[in-house]
Amino acid sequence: MRVLFWGTPEFATPALRALTGEGFDVVGVVTQPDKAVGRSRSTLEPSPVKQIAMDEGIPVLQPARARGDDFIAQVRALEPDISVVVAYGQILPRAVIELPRHGTINIHASLLPLLRGAAPVQAAILEGFQETGVTIMQMVEALDAGPALVRVRTPIPDDETHGELSLRLSEMGAMAMIEALALIEFGAAKPEPQDDAMATYAPKIDRVRTRLDWNVDARRIWRSIRAYDPRPGAVTQHRGADLKLFGASLADRAPDALPGQITDINDQGMTVACGMAGHTVAANGAVRVAALQPAGKRRLTPNEWSRGRGIAVGDQLF
Repeated sequence: MRVLFWGTPEFATPALRALTGEGFDVVGVVTQPDKAVGRSRSTLEPSPVKQIAMDEGIPVLQPARARGDDFIAQVRALEPDISVVVAYGQILPRAVIELPRHGTINIHASLLPLLRGAAPVQAAILEGFQETGVTIMQMVEALDAGPALVRVRTPIPDDETHGELSLRLSEMGAMAMIEALALIEFGAAKPEPQDDAMATYAPKIDRVRTRLDWNVDARRIWRSIRAYDPRPGAVTQHRGADLKLFGASLADRAPDALPGQITDINDQGMTVACGMAGHTVAANGAVRVAALQPAGKRRLTPNEWSRGRGIAVGDQLF
């Protein structure tokens, strides 16, 4: 089966490696244009997917927009039997989706129709889901609404971060994709329509969403820090400057502590009181933070920063 692969970030690389490892004929890779990096923005950095394609000698297409007659002609010339899309980064038009004879399939990091949209992994942690998974679906023009071919479930451990869960789901998605391709190749695929009435959405992460509100309960703060770890980082303010927090666990709340107040700093991290959300008990009313990153600095332990007098017990976070 001739496969055209679409993907850009690290999350997409296990699927591309699985395709080449399983002997599929990957006729081309479509990825986002190289990213300008460095202070002068003069250095162009290829995407992780492009790097693999170059290493494997696979032709690469990098359109600014994945549409238009010229681009569609390039895709048609590759004669793909099917397209596989994994976190490509653009919405594909119908002409592109339907061009291969088997259409286009997508790896989505949730149990669709739950958490359609750009940030399903972060949303699953943020909303306190006990399990999530991956769905291999046939792509349609509507957002993540195509029929499901394969679903794979997995529990979310209490201490798992976005980075850790994303890595697991990317590997699970790669194996599920291989299963879906085998079903399609042998005519055994049974697409299951999604129930649109059950759909929920996971919008793109922006700076507003990553900012912490210490007046909410500790579990919400704990999940927020995990959901944005390692990138982009949950953000609070300390002495008027942004401060990113990582490595959260639940802790007991000190008596009379104000929401956002630092009540302890030790080798295990920094304890910060949270809002009680209607509760009157102190158990699990705070979070312990294992690492922090002041604006313009490297990531530090709270102990390291406290020794440099950057932070102290009693300080207030906002």
